[in-house]
Amino acid sequence: MENRTSRLIYFDNNATTQVAPEVLEEMMPYFTEYYGNPSSLYPFGGQMAAEISRARARVAELIGARLDVEIYFTSGATESNNTAIRGALALIPKKRHIIISQVEHDCVLNVAADLEADGYSVTRIGVDRNGQIDLNELEKNIRPDTALISIMYANNETGVISPVEEIAELAKEYGVLYHCDAVQVVGKLPVNVSKFPVDLLSLSGHKIHGPKGIGALYIRRGVRIKPFILGGQQERGRRGGTENVPAIVGLRKACELAGVFLREGMSVVRDLRDELERGIISEIPMTQVNGHDAQRLPNTTNISFEGLEGEAALLALNELGVCASSGSACASGKFEPSHVLRAMGVHDHLGHGSLRFSLGRYNTDEEVNVVVKELPAIVNRLRKWTPSKNWREGVAL
Repeated sequence: MENRTSRLIYFDNNATTQVAPEVLEEMMPYFTEYYGNPSSLYPFGGQMAAEISRARARVAELIGARLDVEIYFTSGATESNNTAIRGALALIPKKRHIIISQVEHDCVLNVAADLEADGYSVTRIGVDRNGQIDLNELEKNIRPDTALISIMYANNETGVISPVEEIAELAKEYGVLYHCDAVQVVGKLPVNVSKFPVDLLSLSGHKIHGPKGIGALYIRRGVRIKPFILGGQQERGRRGGTENVPAIVGLRKACELAGVFLREGMSVVRDLRDELERGIISEIPMTQVNGHDAQRLPNTTNISFEGLEGEAALLALNELGVCASSGSACASGKFEPSHVLRAMGVHDHLGHGSLRFSLGRYNTDEEVNVVVKELPAIVNRLRKWTPSKNWREGVAL
């Protein structure tokens, strides 16, 4: 696909990331030279099994798991989240209540809605204006029949970080399983599952410069879940099907690179994000950062613009070769304001005019400068076309 400009400025890294060249190089031999089936008894297959074990150990190291046997490979975050929630509930049949937050990713929200249709009781915890949940509200909603709490580590739209350690401790105190969707955090902030009692944790390869179609689910040793895909004995009987060795190897390399980047490069991304955010706010009046007062991922800013339609702004940015988002990538094409911003109390007129910029390791100062320079003219032009005049008068709608 081509833009009207040859320049591509990619500020949508929460949606997906560029596969790192080192990852691609690591994967290539496993499509051609090393193609054996890991379940085969002969050495050619056994070598593939050994590579999978190495990958399991590397993922475990990145998230602080004590044992590589606590890591299970999946096709990505959606499968990991589905497996964690449904698999855990299937083995606790007498408990029919789960707790999630109102700002979860669609793959958790939709699973919860489906379970509700099957007779489960679902409590959806709200968030404050900064996007954070109220731990007191969470505790008040834990019941004797609560089987599972599923609350994300950090939000994909705003980057707001949840108090996951406190959530895990509450769950442990009440004998409830805790599943954490950590897809947006792994590779951006240190994660150490040995430091807080989370039972299940999901991650995805394509969010950390690995390939699409691969993810992992951490299952704390001793936690029982029902197998989600029945077949052979792959993944120690919990997920049947021949392993995707090239993608698993790619995830291994992506985790290795992510560990190094956490130590050496993420502060640079934070500085770029802050520079972009400051520039936009200072150059464009009547804007607000959503989640500004809360802890956020170092790469993410979600900004609402008075008198603007986010979709129109994205199209205009695309003409300049700039890729951003109006919210979750899974919500693309929808014209309803983000459910995340609504849960935070952001008025719909601002929710319609919100843009998410999520930076990554390959972004530069020059790219930030281009957006800060070009976006004000785009916003000014589009605001002239906005039917409502209230924003021009500084009236909060």
